[in-house]
Amino acid sequence: MSAPAKPIGEHLREWRQRRHLSQLDLAGEAEISSRHLSFVETGRAAPSREMVLHLAERLDVPLRDRNVLLVAAGYAPIFAERSLDDPALDAARQAIDALLSSHEPYPALAIDRHWTLFAHNTAAGRLMAGADPSLLKSPVNVLRLSLHPKGVAPRILNLAEWRAHLLDRLRRQIDVTADPVLADLHKELSAYPSGSLAPPHDKGYAGIVVPLHLKTEGGVLSFLSTTTVFGTPVDITLSEIALETFFPANAETAAALRAMAAG
Repeated sequence: MSAPAKPIGEHLREWRQRRHLSQLDLAGEAEISSRHLSFVETGRAAPSREMVLHLAERLDVPLRDRNVLLVAAGYAPIFAERSLDDPALDAARQAIDALLSSHEPYPALAIDRHWTLFAHNTAAGRLMAGADPSLLKSPVNVLRLSLHPKGVAPRILNLAEWRAHLLDRLRRQIDVTADPVLADLHKELSAYPSGSLAPPHDKGYAGIVVPLHLKTEGGVLSFLSTTTVFGTPVDITLSEIALETFFPANAETAAALRAMAAG
């Protein structure tokens, strides 16, 4: 026999606790009475469709899980999950391609919610060269490729620092989404060699950002990274896409990347 479906009240209570909010805190943010919220969580009151979406918004629940909340409350899901090759996402895909291309000669790549690579520019492809072919077979997981001892890790000069940064970022993502796939990935990556200990930050970036120092045939390249997401998405696929872009941290890296592109 299949396990009974979890009621909407349990879902909401779990998300509230995951956000470290009391019933009074959430009731205040949602502008409802704490009594009514308590009744919803315990099953004594059935929330309307609008109330489910309102609470999900206040709790910053990912779109994928908002559908789960709606179904648990007895309503139809409203957020579509289209493939990237769906005509409805043509404009979004063109925007991704344009951003990746315009970032040349600096590396840029696009990933999904599980850090699976689905697009990158030429500069990013050059930096992946030398990794074990098994790590470059589709689907490519960017974090595994970065930290695996047969991946890019041996060429990362500040591996201990960069690894700690990525694992901390992944942990925060798990806290937000409660995604079991990401939890398994974190466990796997945590078992990889951590690299030799080094000072926590370079003098030029102390307390500001964590740089990436990568050894290449063109010398040591130093990068600062940024993450870009789509604003106000209402499609699940689009809401889970992120563009990771790397900028040169010094003039020497910028010159080396231009030379690599020209060559």
